[in-house]
Amino acid sequence: MRAFRPELAIVLGSGLNSFVDGLEVERRISYHDITGFPASAVPGHAGCFSLAQFEGRRLLIAQGRVHLYEGWNANEVTAGVRMFHDLGIEKLILTNAAGSLNPAHPPGSWMMLSDHLNLTGTSPLLGGAHFVDMTSVYSPIMRDVFRQQAHVLAMPLNEGIYASLVGPQYETPAEIRMLRTLGADAVGMSTVLEAIQARALGMQVAAFSCLTNWGAGISQTELNHAEVTETGRAAAGDLIRLFRCALPALL
Repeated sequence: MRAFRPELAIVLGSGLNSFVDGLEVERRISYHDITGFPASAVPGHAGCFSLAQFEGRRLLIAQGRVHLYEGWNANEVTAGVRMFHDLGIEKLILTNAAGSLNPAHPPGSWMMLSDHLNLTGTSPLLGGAHFVDMTSVYSPIMRDVFRQQAHVLAMPLNEGIYASLVGPQYETPAEIRMLRTLGADAVGMSTVLEAIQARALGMQVAAFSCLTNWGAGISQTELNHAEVTETGRAAAGDLIRLFRCALPALL
């Protein structure tokens, strides 16, 4: 991977593997083939790195991630971020599938993270006095680029606060009401620990939630992972269009 000299890393969440379709992929590396690297068994996560060309830019794309709810700890969940940094990558884009808590942010749309609530009860920085400023954990510069390009494309792009819980169970209606009171616009089970680790390493981060469903109690539809991944697949095209326009301004 080092010889490929990737310029930017992207982590794909549930149902978003179709982002890689149509890219010029030079090589795929299974997580299982990297000694000591954690690999997920969650449906919708391909479990490999793709070294790809996108508009002449070299990207390292992580197709899937591991989660706390699988039994991994915060240090293991963020192993990929440290690897990206070791490869010299300075910019990271994180994506996930999330439940919407905001009536103005319907399922099937995208939300760019402006901030987060870390409700996992842990951190990848445990073990030392790592007092890192999280004021701008999501890069204002990167967010401005994506915001401008979404406007050019006339693509609806919500912005809001993402709450990260451990899972794997979906939230109860009472928990959804709590999260809304705390100011969250979306809820999921990933991304925040990776963003904390990247920020601590001095990387610039942008993050996007594919809003795949309403939070429990907002609608009467029962939540299930298959529908989450299918909605992610359907919405991936919008993110690809946004990235196609935004990446030249980022690199």
